[in-house]
Amino acid sequence: MTFGLYITHPQVRIDPNVPVPQWGLSDIGRARAELAAQSDWARKLGRIISSDETKAIETAEVLAAAAGISVEIAHDTHENDRSATGFLPPPEFEKAADWFFAHPTESFKGWERAFDAQARIVGAVERILAGHDPSIPIAFVGHGGVGTLLKCHLARKPIGRDRDQPGGGGNLYCFGLADRAISCDWTPMETWKGV
Repeated sequence: MTFGLYITHPQVRIDPNVPVPQWGLSDIGRARAELAAQSDWARKLGRIISSDETKAIETAEVLAAAAGISVEIAHDTHENDRSATGFLPPPEFEKAADWFFAHPTESFKGWERAFDAQARIVGAVERILAGHDPSIPIAFVGHGGVGTLLKCHLARKPIGRDRDQPGGGGNLYCFGLADRAISCDWTPMETWKGV
């Protein structure tokens, strides 16, 4: 099976004084990306598509170096827009994220609605795959929120946080390029063994 992956960036360097899309990987996050890049599956990738956020690009670049390819940026694959509230401390963010997933057609204090973010990420992935050679493994590197929304769509399940990735980020799920069927649930990127 030729596979597609959705990969979330691992741990970031949190800085309340820097806009969230510009946060980069922490030392732990970079080490996890480098470990994942040593996997057989990483070397098989023929295309890597990244969100335009720094943490996703840094993750994608590590994987692309292992595969000997360049990173392609897709500007419409960014995380759900949360700029209306700015930085939220982790406990407040978790409550906000719970609300975001529980009320997909409503906006949390000006955030992009889950319904709209899902339509955006699904549209972006489908657009890219429509012009992609299905014999070439491809990875989309992005974020937990939109990655979960895409996963809900691929699994034909309603939007729900119960399908979110485990804490810390740096997880992936695999899907078939022919049928878009998910073949593995969220798995830490450095431990996944491939298909």
